[in-house]
Amino acid sequence: MDSQRQLDNIFLSYNKILKRLKDSNVKTKNNKEITHKDLRLAVATMLKKHPNCRWQSDKIKSKRYFILIEGYLWIRYVYFEKERTLIDADIEFFENRIKEYEKLLDVKSKSLFNEDIYVKQLETYFNRAKPTIKKAILKMVKENSSYRYIENGEFVISKKGIEWLSKNCFKQKYLELLEQYKMKLTEQYIKAGYIYDNFFYLN
Repeated sequence: MDSQRQLDNIFLSYNKILKRLKDSNVKTKNNKEITHKDLRLAVATMLKKHPNCRWQSDKIKSKRYFILIEGYLWIRYVYFEKERTLIDADIEFFENRIKEYEKLLDVKSKSLFNEDIYVKQLETYFNRAKPTIKKAILKMVKENSSYRYIENGEFVISKKGIEWLSKNCFKQKYLELLEQYKMKLTEQYIKAGYIYDNFFYLN
């Protein structure tokens, strides 16, 4: 494999991304061919939602930008996904990326939900208003009443309940937890000697 093909497995220019999307017959939600404008909007959304993933190179020498291969995969399988909502596609993407990293690094899968939490703390934990929290808890209790219990005279949600709430009512929180864990794995990946966001100053 020549050096350019090796680089293309690490990061891609916008033109190469457009070519790959076209070759794979990936189109917009309106079933139109993806343009530079569409791609720029996709990248802007990607950066807004996942700035900590470092998927775009920094602007140093020119107006050219490069996107990490992982960012390209997000654009293809999340942003231009037609069958599901953005948040559901996003969650599945990070779940799959985590599995890939765990397999590559040979580490055991980690639970993201390890603590029971008092109901009064959930407004802060989920960053949602009290009525929204209350409505979600009632929904959860109908699913499994054992997820809520009383301790020291106050309601507590078990870690299983926190997981249920995150995955069914507050998906943005679940996505944030997935991203945080994924980036921890990414740092281990880098320390193991693999290339991640090194763009070799080509931008």
